[in-house]
Amino acid sequence: MTASSSGLSHGLKQRHVTMLSIAGVIGAGLFVGSGHAIAEAGPAVLIAYGFAGMLVVLVMRMLGEMAVASPDTGSFSTYADRAIGHWAGYIIGWLYWWFWVLVIPLEATAAATILHAWFAGVPMWAFALGITMLLTITNLFSVKNYGEFEFWFALVKVVAIVLFLAIAGAAIFGLIPGSQTSGVANLMAHGGFMPNGFGAVLGAMLTTMFTFLGTEIVTIAAAESDNPQQQITKATNSVVWRISLFYLGSIFVVTSLVAWNDPQLPLQGSYQRTLELIGIPNAKALVDVVVLVSVASCLNSALYTASRMLYSLASRRDAFALFGHVAPNGTPQKAVLGSMVVGFLMVIANYMVPSEVFNVLLATSGTIALLVYLVIAVSQLRMRQRMQARGEQPAFRMWLFPWLTWAVIVFICAVLLLMALRPDHRVEVLGTGILTLLLVVVGWLRSRALGTPWLHSPLPARS
Repeated sequence: MTASSSGLSHGLKQRHVTMLSIAGVIGAGLFVGSGHAIAEAGPAVLIAYGFAGMLVVLVMRMLGEMAVASPDTGSFSTYADRAIGHWAGYIIGWLYWWFWVLVIPLEATAAATILHAWFAGVPMWAFALGITMLLTITNLFSVKNYGEFEFWFALVKVVAIVLFLAIAGAAIFGLIPGSQTSGVANLMAHGGFMPNGFGAVLGAMLTTMFTFLGTEIVTIAAAESDNPQQQITKATNSVVWRISLFYLGSIFVVTSLVAWNDPQLPLQGSYQRTLELIGIPNAKALVDVVVLVSVASCLNSALYTASRMLYSLASRRDAFALFGHVAPNGTPQKAVLGSMVVGFLMVIANYMVPSEVFNVLLATSGTIALLVYLVIAVSQLRMRQRMQARGEQPAFRMWLFPWLTWAVIVFICAVLLLMALRPDHRVEVLGTGILTLLLVVVGWLRSRALGTPWLHSPLPARS
């Protein structure tokens, strides 16, 4: 096992990063949560997923340009530090860490709910803490353990999605005897393709957009592989077909076979309801197994990503120095434990505090995904401009620069404004805004106390 210049090991193999890039961040949102989006927008939810997917493809292309030039476990947080200023890297790094720490109780509770249904004698909190502890221990030993768990988790998800698409495709062509549904008539039936108007599509887009957050994890993980530039290039190039096949393909067959206004769709989830109508026995049990694997995968990724971002922040003197320590096995164990402790407290809070209190905590992460995308776009814009001023070109390039970069920036700002104007999303904008303001104050006071720059980056302005 080799070590990087930062001290982290290069324990991730090519198959680990490849499988992580293919399906590492596909969670329960696709298998279950997509049913709510379909019920909101009807078959036109395909437009919502298309817009959200297009945004992610462009953002990943921009992030890939920077990551190929300078692989770093801090990823976009480090690039923001160099391109925009120390304040930007500090704020977006801590926001991103907070997002993944909050994912831990959500995924742990989802896993515990499924396990409790199978083993009713064991309380849910015991399952939630148990699965979090197990994955924390695996993350403490080596990054290879994280990669190995993610490899098999992702493989199960890929096989499940491919089988689902094959079965649903056969049903569409009427090849499954006894199926209660076939064809694509549901795409236009029950009020047409856009039964609830374009406003519902926009609302669904705001929901679906956040299901893609995590795609950028591969640029963080690839920094701990033997050939990060090659892995990042492959992962970035595969984003288009991954989104097209797994997300758009799945939503297309579901909306073809299941009426968007089927009352069971949001209750059971898109995959389960589709398989039930096709006539697949034990559909709920099968989907529950896949969802359990998916939430365990997302929980594993949450622990890994939070720890690496905390390690990166500590390396830049933006967190306590102890979190920047690397154990002899090349793992930032103290950063793993620090993130785990906060995650554990969030798991306990999910059961102990009133639901209203926990919902306030969740609201603080409501627009972090969009802020991450915005920071990536602005960082890439400024880094490329600096390269062009020196007469240089990156090895891996963003398409149609600077026009597509500016289009992404304008689009994200428009979405943030739309969320602020919609009553059902306004609390998320407010929550993240308050948290961001708090980080600005704390970061500025910390920089004054340590005598470190706040507006300008102390890091070299590398491309």
